[in-house]
Amino acid sequence: MAITTIDGVKTRYEVVGSGPPLLMFSPGGFDATLDKWTTLGIYAKIRILDCLRPKYSCIIFDRRESGQSGGRVEPLTWRHYVTQGKGLLDHLNIKRAHLMGGCMGCSPVLAFGVAHPEVVQSLILFWPAGGAKYRINSHSRFAEHLSFIRQHGLEQVVSLAKAEGKMFGADPRVGPWAGVIRNDAAFAASYVRQSLDEYCAIVTKLSRNLFDRDTVSGAEPEDLLQLKLPALIIPGNDASHATSGARYLAECLPVSEYWDVPVADQTEEAANSRILEFLSTHEIKRTGRE
Repeated sequence: MAITTIDGVKTRYEVVGSGPPLLMFSPGGFDATLDKWTTLGIYAKIRILDCLRPKYSCIIFDRRESGQSGGRVEPLTWRHYVTQGKGLLDHLNIKRAHLMGGCMGCSPVLAFGVAHPEVVQSLILFWPAGGAKYRINSHSRFAEHLSFIRQHGLEQVVSLAKAEGKMFGADPRVGPWAGVIRNDAAFAASYVRQSLDEYCAIVTKLSRNLFDRDTVSGAEPEDLLQLKLPALIIPGNDASHATSGARYLAECLPVSEYWDVPVADQTEEAANSRILEFLSTHEIKRTGRE
């Protein structure tokens, strides 16, 4: 594991494997740690990292506000996550890379493609998070967090985050900065000194910024329709990964391939073969490093 600082925020990362670079935005909400590629749900089932590492330099990292990465109380947008990913590529002196996102990680991948198309070789969007239930549930978590702090104050958020050890998805009361509170004493101390009203305004804006539609967030459809990057879309089918969201991306991305396979048939062999086929078709001619 390695640590670097990007835009003033600590970032924990690791490069595993060898070959053309593949920047991987971890699955998960505000607990998007690099280990999720090997421990979480479908990604653990198909052993995606084991498949990719013999052929690609897989750049995995804790998304900001997650794991051992740092954070900052601000009304986050998808561009903040793009800044982290692009900064990591710059830190590694990588000029061009494939991008892969899982779950909520698909949204910063889309935002990255729109912001820096010259850097992106291809996009893999695995189970993009989206749908009406996903938006409603996301807003409900933020509402529960706001209700808790109005009743109990920011000091109790810090106490609960440290005592319970849970993240925002498991216990909305602790909020999206729970991991940073536990890992950074200076951050925790400054967290409790904030104006409660200003904090509530930031959290409300953050919720609206990230979960603003019933399809898939990350980029406006007008921008996606102009994006000429090859994309592979692998659909999920549950309350957090609505198939309708994946279909929406297939409609909006003009150079996309939609893998029309039910979740039950997305086996280790089938899914990994499809991903490797897509990547090899859109191979980087050089290593991406200069």
